[in-house]
Amino acid sequence: MRRLRRLAPLVLLCPFSKGPQGRLPGLRARYVLLIWLGIFVGSWMVYVHYSSYSELCRGHVCQVVICDQYHKGIISGSVCRDLCELNRVEWRACLSSAPGQQVYSGRWQDKEVTIKCGIQESFNPKAPRRELVLFDKPTRGTSIKEFREMTLGFLKANLGDLPSLPALVGQVLLVADFNKDSRVSLAEAKSVWALLQRNEFLLLLSLQEEHASQLLGYCGDLYVTEGTPHGSWHRAALPPTLRALLPSALHRAVQQWLSPAWPWRAKIAIGLLEFVEELFHGAYGSFYMCDTTLANVAYTATYDFKMADLQQVAPEATVRRFLQGRHCEQSSDCTYGRDCRAPCDRLMRQCKGDLIQPNLAKVCELLRDYLLPGAPANLGEELGKQLRTCATLSGLASQVEAHHSLVLSHLKTLLWKEISNTKYS
Repeated sequence: MRRLRRLAPLVLLCPFSKGPQGRLPGLRARYVLLIWLGIFVGSWMVYVHYSSYSELCRGHVCQVVICDQYHKGIISGSVCRDLCELNRVEWRACLSSAPGQQVYSGRWQDKEVTIKCGIQESFNPKAPRRELVLFDKPTRGTSIKEFREMTLGFLKANLGDLPSLPALVGQVLLVADFNKDSRVSLAEAKSVWALLQRNEFLLLLSLQEEHASQLLGYCGDLYVTEGTPHGSWHRAALPPTLRALLPSALHRAVQQWLSPAWPWRAKIAIGLLEFVEELFHGAYGSFYMCDTTLANVAYTATYDFKMADLQQVAPEATVRRFLQGRHCEQSSDCTYGRDCRAPCDRLMRQCKGDLIQPNLAKVCELLRDYLLPGAPANLGEELGKQLRTCATLSGLASQVEAHHSLVLSHLKTLLWKEISNTKYS
């Protein structure tokens, strides 16, 4: 019996001993091929990541060209000395989403800040910046009266002919006079003129600080605002690649888990609705949200709404000028930004100036996914009904003012009623 026990393993292994040895070269070839394939794919991913990062994140280029202009005496500003001489501006994480607009988190004067600077996508790092183009106005010899008129004309072209514009011109001149010496130098005027060409800078001056980041300083067309808000909306928390891989049901569950408690979401939503109201009835005309996604919306540590990115918020006059008379075959040809769409006159084959969908309708589409999950049982049905009504607002944006205001007021009242007299209000 002992001999049989000793022979059993040998008998069991014997039939298989030749097979694996015979297949070993083939297995080795497969493993080598898989390893090389893994190395190739990994190297390609590293290369793509590095290429996209180096294209998107060129803060060092921004600093070099801005400081070059500062040392030549062409530009000035409250940030210039700390940025170019004392090295007191700390550049941290790159937040850029497009090569032409550099965005970084940072630190300046013991504050968490966001640093923004524009770079042409065709920029050649070996060539000097196109100072004769960007900082060409005003020219030497321009009086303060002429610069004031020049600024007023620019604002009229971009915001419309509004009676409130002289006050905004005064605000622009106050920003230009950063050292408070009661005069605007040529370098200060060139800097603030270049900043006015940045859509977000114009909006920071036009909108209330309650809903937009505070402007802290500038140097040429580089400007610094208060730091990025405490949190961003839940869709921004998931990377696009991961969102594409998740099933929709799981995606919604993850979103709900990452988002704040429902009463906090209601408070943020009220702030967003107030922002929409300001865009519609602002002191300096109406504005359109032309990239209506939750990724552009954020909130503070106390869950007060903040607009994280104003780049795609455009003045009505600018959108009209872009769209009106533009050649088109269908409505999709009449699009400003991502989702500011006007009707196409197919007979004339020209775009009209009025938008089809108002800001409020686009925002309510976002709020349906954000507010309805987890809403109180006694509120869910009525809230869903009002959001559906709101999301179907249509017709030319200029013709829905009364209905627009009524729907917005009802929504705000409904949400405030639910969270008022609680710690969430």
